[in-house]
Amino acid sequence: MDLKLHIEELVLHGFAAKDRQRIAAAVEHELGRLLAEKKWPMPRGNLNIESMRGGVFRTEAGAKPGATGTQIARTIYRSMEGHRNAPVRGRRR
Repeated sequence: MDLKLHIEELVLHGFAAKDRQRIAAAVEHELGRLLAEKKWPMPRGNLNIESMRGGVFRTEAGAKPGATGTQIARTIYRSMEGHRNAPVRGRRR
């Protein structure tokens, strides 16, 4: 089964604008890896979730953008795990 994940907007405060592309690439890579590795149970058809709080994380001052992105992805994934069996809000297409 193919999995396509589209994140419309990822809001991060306190990071340099020059790092945003590397952070986003690391988030995409790590979240994709986690979803594939853990064999996330997929709903039938498309699922559109309007909004989701990813959680809170802490990072070391001066952390590299790739490491920060990986940490963000893991935080998002843990938040998704907490909602795994809960009713899904959003609309199916």
